Amino acid sequence: MHPGALGDVLQAIPALRTLGRRARITFAGQPRLARLLADTGVVERALAFDTLGLEALFSPEPLPAAVRERLSRFDLLVSWFGSRDETYAQRLRTLAAACVVASPVGAESGGPVWRHLCHTIESGDITARELERLAVPDAWRRVARTHLGELGVDPNRRLLLIHPGAGGAAKLWPAERFAQVIRHALTGTDDVELLVHQGPADREVVERLLPRLDARVLRLVEPELSLLAGILADAAAYLGVDSGVSQLAAATGCRATILYPAGTFERWTPWSSTALALRADSPTERIAIAVSERLRHRAPWPSTTRGRVE
Repeated sequence: MHPGALGDVLQAIPALRTLGRRARITFAGQPRLARLLADTGVVERALAFDTLGLEALFSPEPLPAAVRERLSRFDLLVSWFGSRDETYAQRLRTLAAACVVASPVGAESGGPVWRHLCHTIESGDITARELERLAVPDAWRRVARTHLGELGVDPNRRLLLIHPGAGGAAKLWPAERFAQVIRHALTGTDDVELLVHQGPADREVVERLLPRLDARVLRLVEPELSLLAGILADAAAYLGVDSGVSQLAAATGCRATILYPAGTFERWTPWSSTALALRADSPTERIAIAVSERLRHRAPWPSTTRGRVE
């Protein structure tokens, strides 16, 4: 059970896969995120978090029979939610043979969220299997290629997907620096298509970026998660900041360069071996070289080294 946003839930994939070694996993979260995990084979079943009736566990009143009956079907309950409320934790523990109630983000300093979530379930060693890219369905890829064609993307050119948006102002990066990196990364090449992703809250940052790019740029506006995952799975490279979309790019196996402020770099580094995490205060030239190299790189999955750079 994890009602978090896109990036939070994607950080839970290694832990969910570890649980899946020995159990059939039902994931309860935001409906679109639960479906994403089920449709890509990370979990067996998806439930909408809000349908579980968990609010009853925060009250001393008797539990509704439907809540008790539904949750008692499970041999193990893992709640990455509600850990600060002892009433909730105690009552949940009465409903299953085993129960884990833990914070979705570790309070300890250092280490990424995905490792913390693995530790909460005492997963032990993480193997390459838990760190494999998402199995993006072929149907999603076909729909993605059709949509890209409708946008005017040339299938014979390499696609660089750019996402300048983020969930908080502290995670954003100046539009001029984005433009400088892209200009430097594309120096000497003429076979790259630029596609800017614009989420529901990204219009302003996208409008600041587009006039600064002296190349043809196409815009992908508020796509469904399945469409976005399909595009990312086949894109040549990705450039973005600390956001859920960047976590999705990493999880699909896209060769992602992700820029983090100092305050989130340690905690939110992706688990994917194809993602390169860089500090946002790194020199512009260094970031541009990283993007350029990832546009050229064609290493087969999986890589044996996670690309994390101080």
